[in-house]
Amino acid sequence: MRILVTGGAGYIGCHTVKLLRRAGHQPVVFDNFSTGRRELVRAEEVIQADLADRQAIREALGLHPFQAVMHFASLIQVGESWTDPQKYYQHNLVASLNLLEAMLAVGVKMLIFSSSAAVYGWPRQVPITEDHPLEPANPYGQTKYFLEKILEEYDRAYGLRSISLRYFNAAGADPEGGLGECHEPETHLVPNILNVLLGRKDTLEVFGTDFDTPDGTAVRDYIHVTDLAEAHVLALEHLAAEGRSDALNLGTNQAYSVREVIKKTEEVTGRKVRTVARPRRKGDVPVLIASREKAAARLGWAPRLSDLETILRTAWSWHQSLEK
Repeated sequence: MRILVTGGAGYIGCHTVKLLRRAGHQPVVFDNFSTGRRELVRAEEVIQADLADRQAIREALGLHPFQAVMHFASLIQVGESWTDPQKYYQHNLVASLNLLEAMLAVGVKMLIFSSSAAVYGWPRQVPITEDHPLEPANPYGQTKYFLEKILEEYDRAYGLRSISLRYFNAAGADPEGGLGECHEPETHLVPNILNVLLGRKDTLEVFGTDFDTPDGTAVRDYIHVTDLAEAHVLALEHLAAEGRSDALNLGTNQAYSVREVIKKTEEVTGRKVRTVARPRRKGDVPVLIASREKAAARLGWAPRLSDLETILRTAWSWHQSLEK
């Protein structure tokens, strides 16, 4: 299948593009390169444009007979979404509506959507199953929640089938090398730990040491980016086989605290991490753990690389390669 991949130069997008090609599909990347990196793109065809430009997305979808879209393009910083919610509703919601409008205009009726565990808000129980109430606690999560609901209506009204993949904490790098995580600014724990070890930062800020958790720091479910990418390919093939629309967690059923991740990183690298305690960030919940049973049942998906040591070793290798 020929797939338009919005945000295909981003962290998860570029890993998925690689696996799409390996599976025999033809990904075409659509990215404005505001955060994505061109050198990480593994597609033969790249369109530099913005989803805010309705004509540009319509023209891109008219270039070839596309069978599906994978939609990764999104702003992702929870803190920024608090201070500038308009930016998030414009970039994540209005731009996505432009994409859906163009898909309907050219007759593309399959979409894989990059959603988030942020749609759940404060968990009432863990592990979190997909039938947990959706009560997002910040504007970023709201944008993902609203678009999931819009997709339900587009399926009902127009037959545009979709799978929303609710990520937990993506981490790690391509075990074969050449692809990894590099956001600017970097807000994720694992790369920030490694940036301290490589001298790019003086200390690691630990946001919250008084959570109701065993060691006082936040507990998260970390999933290897390659496992995430594999789930996207399986979701695409599920829709192509006339599978119905759905929303699925992508996580591991297990989790680690910030302090546990720091300790394991020190073991993997043989280096000491300098830390400084900071107050909790607005909207941070104590514990997030995914139930992954539904993704296993619907897609036959299971994480292969998401043990913490593999995540850290692949990420460490990638970050060291950037120094050469």
